[in-house]
Amino acid sequence: MAKVAKRTAAARAQFDGKLNLSVEDAVKLIKSAASAKFDETLEIAMNLGVDPRHADQMVRGVVQLPNGTGKTVRVAVFARGAKADEATAAGADIVGAEELAATIQSGKIEFDRCIATPDMMPLVGRLGKILGPRNLMPNPKVGTVTMDVKTAVAAAKGGEVQFKVEKAGVIHGGIGKVSFTEEALAQNVRAFVDAVTRARPAGAKGTYVKKVSLSSTMGPGVSLDVASAAAH
Repeated sequence: MAKVAKRTAAARAQFDGKLNLSVEDAVKLIKSAASAKFDETLEIAMNLGVDPRHADQMVRGVVQLPNGTGKTVRVAVFARGAKADEATAAGADIVGAEELAATIQSGKIEFDRCIATPDMMPLVGRLGKILGPRNLMPNPKVGTVTMDVKTAVAAAKGGEVQFKVEKAGVIHGGIGKVSFTEEALAQNVRAFVDAVTRARPAGAKGTYVKKVSLSSTMGPGVSLDVASAAAH
């Protein structure tokens, strides 16, 4: 444990006094300080001026990161017949209907994204208490309730990230691996911030994006200059 504490202290010392950095400087700092034995994820946190308890201040959406997430995404699809075949051909990891619902009800969830054709939603709707809290419930607003399962599976596998504001008005997301180039990570940061900015709800008043921070999985966080984080 002493080794870990020492490493953490050294990383924190590198970050001391560094606030409101440009995206490029923050990415460079995080990459240089990442010292875990695995390829850490670059994580973003955005503090928004919204209260998601009000329906007109809910923020949710989806963004296709230009350089992907670096993560293998397991995709489950609720579909029957030709659409089930289409999902399998597109690379879905699990495809099914009643039997898939039964597997989920038993507590076995071996996927990171769930897609459904519209006709399957009465069945999927019964799983709301299980899938909802895990942010896995298919939703037409983010393209996961669709007849175009081929495109939805390809998007999920290719670096699409869903986001949804939490109770405290914060959005979190994993937006790449620290092994990515600085340029690739900076592009992903700006794509994510741009998508959240465009998802500003009608009920948001005053300053919408209050703070943007970046960190690696095991490293300290650093705040960004909000204007620098906007898409160029």
